[in-house]
Amino acid sequence: MLCYVKLCASDMKITDSVLRSFRVARTYRENSQKVNCVDYSPNGENAISSSDDDCIVLYDILEGKPSWTLFSKKYGADLIRFTHGDAQTVVYSSNKLDDTIRYLSLSDNKYIRYFPGHTARVIALSMSPVDDTFISGSLDKTIRIWDLRSPNCQGLTNPLGKPVCSFDPDGLIFAAGVESQAIKLYDLRAFDKGPFASFDVRLNRVCDWTGLKFSNDGKQILISTNGGMIRVLNAFNGSVLHTFSGYNNSKGISLEACFTPDSQFVMIGSEDGRVHVWSTESGMKVAVLDGKHSGPINTLQFNPRYLTFASACTNMTFWLPCVDDL
Repeated sequence: MLCYVKLCASDMKITDSVLRSFRVARTYRENSQKVNCVDYSPNGENAISSSDDDCIVLYDILEGKPSWTLFSKKYGADLIRFTHGDAQTVVYSSNKLDDTIRYLSLSDNKYIRYFPGHTARVIALSMSPVDDTFISGSLDKTIRIWDLRSPNCQGLTNPLGKPVCSFDPDGLIFAAGVESQAIKLYDLRAFDKGPFASFDVRLNRVCDWTGLKFSNDGKQILISTNGGMIRVLNAFNGSVLHTFSGYNNSKGISLEACFTPDSQFVMIGSEDGRVHVWSTESGMKVAVLDGKHSGPINTLQFNPRYLTFASACTNMTFWLPCVDDL
């Protein structure tokens, strides 16, 4: 069993020195092809991955090992998310056959529901942090709003371009990054009225936006790109707080970035297998961690409840701080 520190007021806080002390605790080679996505359950006790070899792997974080592997041979497995408050069900998008989103029970490997509607690949999937609502963005240039209890689309918005999207921490607002040039903010309860705010965000290099996330405090928005740079914005007025670069991505790969749970740091993997970390307060790079990945780190997630994070290429790696280094 691995020793995890729970993130709470009385335990170890995330600091520059703690981040610099992180080391690889376990590496798993369950996949033969690229891992597309990793997500933690809301309680932080499980992680799940989807990959190009059609595998969905569930990991027990407290035991530090894979629990079981499910297969999606017919549909493939691209983006995957745990549902709200549940470590036994997931929704995931496909990279084969069609663009339907599927709601899967992990305990018995059975589909609970299908969510058809998109006519092109789903490129963004975000669960509400407060209820059974989720949103999806697609190359068909629509964002669809869903409820886990119904196969019917609950709402649709056309943001006039290719959208990446995400809920805010309160589940009341969602943001859409449109055509890699603008952020549009929507009120979930009045999305049909269009965005209530819109910010132009022009980057000084040609690249596609590949992801969008809110910080847990709701004050910042993180834009991931395939162009060797990421950007942090003020979530209220769209002003640019930081632009981070200096990590390898010469091939234009979609590399996932994330905030730490305290909103104080931003992390991203690189094509050379290293993890780069910046402070959102100072804007300074505080750590470069070598995970000995055999290829580009496509996906990276910090655990919402425990002091650990996961990074993946074709291998899945879990990290822990080294107390001896502190």
